[in-house]
Amino acid sequence: MKTWLITGCSSGFGKNLAETLLSEGEQVVVTARKPETIQHFAEKYPQTALCLRLDVTKKDTIDSAVKEAIEKFGKIDVLINNAGYCLRGAVEECTEEEIYAEFNTNFFGAVRMIQAVLPHMRKAGSGAIINYSSIAALDTSAGSAFYGAAKCALEGLSCGLRKEVEPLGIKVMVVEPGPFKTDFFDRSIDINPNRIAAYDGTANKRKVKISDLSKVDMKWCLQIDHRHHSKTGHPSPHPLGFYGCRNRRKICQRPRRRNSKMERSFRKP
Repeated sequence: MKTWLITGCSSGFGKNLAETLLSEGEQVVVTARKPETIQHFAEKYPQTALCLRLDVTKKDTIDSAVKEAIEKFGKIDVLINNAGYCLRGAVEECTEEEIYAEFNTNFFGAVRMIQAVLPHMRKAGSGAIINYSSIAALDTSAGSAFYGAAKCALEGLSCGLRKEVEPLGIKVMVVEPGPFKTDFFDRSIDINPNRIAAYDGTANKRKVKISDLSKVDMKWCLQIDHRHHSKTGHPSPHPLGFYGCRNRRKICQRPRRRNSKMERSFRKP
């Protein structure tokens, strides 16, 4: 039985993954900024679910949650950095405060979590860290430049981190979800209020929230996903979902074609 600590469990992937793991008998530290949104887990799984307030932008809540997790379960086997949101707006339109807030959650929040959990994993000589990135790290859309930039930073961090902690018995993995029918496109979208008309054909088209998506069952893909997490330590990002897999394959073919042309251009006559 593993102990998992998951951030951002009030909705979407975090919520579905927590439910899947708990239903399979795992121990899960279920966290959210608003603990009232996750209390149903403790009621349904009183022995294996520990529901705690955790805001990845506030170090005191992180330290408190990790301490309570260790006191209850004695270990943290897997950390899943799932909490995040998307800032929508053109690069020219977004304020420095908005940009910092995006990175503070999507990048520095993951850094804080990793730094808080690593001492316990090093002591145990084992563990796994799973960082939820996005297919946007490969191909960022207009209007989501800072979201994509934060996810690129997270992937670079993960690559370097793996080389540091793999000799210590700790695995690091990146997951790149494509679009899924969750409420991410409503509650996790922050729209910049400025509007420069020059971007009406590009970035401003994405200044929308979508709240009428029909729900789909994500349990199957998440079951495959978490089993993969516990076994792999390879740093290469793992796409999640049909569109994530398809887009990664298409995007990764581009540099191969360009590199082949460049190689031919550098060949001696």
